[in-house]
Amino acid sequence: MAKITKETKISEIMRFNPGLAPILMSAGMHCLGCPASQAETLEQAAMVHSIDVNELVDSLNAALEA
Repeated sequence: MAKITKETKISEIMRFNPGLAPILMSAGMHCLGCPASQAETLEQAAMVHSIDVNELVDSLNAALEA
């Protein structure tokens, strides 16, 4: 995975880099292991949790670059 987008599934992010979980959890996504999250895109999850998906994508990609 070169870059995370809003279409990236939560399960793909966790498989690719489990170290990103704290960023997702601090944004309010506490259900990273629940079955529904496995098929959800980052955009779908952000919408459910009232999170700005673009800010979240930026934070995740910045962490990958660090």
